[in-house]
Amino acid sequence: MCAALLYALCPGAIQAAPKTLDIYFIDTEGGAATLIVTPAGESMLIDSGYPGERDAGRIERVAREIAGLRQIDHYITTHWHIDHVGGIGRLAQLIPVGNYYDHGFLDPLPPDVNKELMDAYRQASGDKSRAVKAGDEIKFSRRSGAPLRLRVIAAGGAVIGEKPGAPQIVPCGPDFKPEKEDTSDNARSIVFLLTYGGFKFFDGGDLTWNMEHKLTCPKNLAGAVDVFQVNHHGLDSSNHPALVTALKPRVAIINNGPRKGGQARTFATLKQSSAAEHIYQLHRNMQTTDADNAPPSHIANDAEDCKAEFIKLSVAANGKSYTVTVPGKGTTRTYQTK
Repeated sequence: MCAALLYALCPGAIQAAPKTLDIYFIDTEGGAATLIVTPAGESMLIDSGYPGERDAGRIERVAREIAGLRQIDHYITTHWHIDHVGGIGRLAQLIPVGNYYDHGFLDPLPPDVNKELMDAYRQASGDKSRAVKAGDEIKFSRRSGAPLRLRVIAAGGAVIGEKPGAPQIVPCGPDFKPEKEDTSDNARSIVFLLTYGGFKFFDGGDLTWNMEHKLTCPKNLAGAVDVFQVNHHGLDSSNHPALVTALKPRVAIINNGPRKGGQARTFATLKQSSAAEHIYQLHRNMQTTDADNAPPSHIANDAEDCKAEFIKLSVAANGKSYTVTVPGKGTTRTYQTK
């Protein structure tokens, strides 16, 4: 009765809080599964972890029980490796999945791509997936307050401005030091920039050293961002210092496992970046010291035998601030967008 009286006297006094753009970093123990949910309730999953029940079940639980979804509207496989595409066959049996995106099928299949996983993906997608290339945009169909955009800046081994088949190693800059050419599917990863108002989020899949350098020279194709999902689970074969410097992330989130990723050189590169204020990890790296791990409050899972805790990022409806939460630790910190 009191609430009804208050509304009658002042209709604007009771209003639903503006909805946020939410990003969930789901623990697949060294795989990848990043779930984006817009303020309008439209969802996009980036990668699906390993095959089997574990990762598909973890993704479904976060999608249904935490995010309140009944389906996944868009699914992107950044590349064809087992820890990124492995879970989609089972996941599609657990929860409906709408649109599928990838960097294109490979014929013949290279040795690092599993035919059974490709067949499972084709079956799940109904063989109607869309191959994207650098410069493409994946559209969200529902309006979400602040302008929302997802732009592909690299895919299939080419960055924006290049044609398919462009060389991987392109000398550029005074300190150019390439690594051996990466012939694996990592180098063909889909790389995207998600913007929501003033907020910017970079996800590079498992992109490796030489391709990362092409994103920064002769032009910084991504620009400065707020949040960086650290490439390749934080492995040292990725995360070129030139890329980290170009991105200038305020927050870095490593989707590593207890014994995969989050390596010392990458961690040092992130700490040396003057813009990287805080680093978060899905797992404590059991193979390095405390000095090469984030503070315990910023690590979702401390032990190998874990509860698969996730990390959540919520962007304010106006896109001017965002909050990173580690629910299992009770950690919450809010940042202003750049």
